[in-house]
Amino acid sequence: MLNLTKKRKQVSKELACTYATLILHDEGIPVTAEKIATLVKAANVPVESYWPSLFAKLAEKRNVEDLVLNAGSGGAVSVAAPGVAEAAAPAAAPPPEDKKKKEEPEEQSDDDCPIFDLFN
Repeated sequence: MLNLTKKRKQVSKELACTYATLILHDEGIPVTAEKIATLVKAANVPVESYWPSLFAKLAEKRNVEDLVLNAGSGGAVSVAAPGVAEAAAPAAAPPPEDKKKKEEPEEQSDDDCPIFDLFN
């Protein structure tokens, strides 16, 4: 039970920094470690000093709006060397949807099933 409580506290710290980052971005305020720390402190959530700087660096390197919009896309995130990540950034956009209607399998009629021939 102690391990679960510790994990919940850790998640709360991360969520507090996440929400602070989103609030700053939504208000059009530059996301900095100091501003994240100020918001988290105002919310009475004690966090280690490295959390705000990690979130500030993330917001500096990545577009927060893109992170929010692609949060549920799964698989779109890849880990690569720093030089490769910037070069591959344009390819990270989702592919355009096919305008062709996907063919759905046609329902088979019961006439094609040999079991029903038993009763005929």
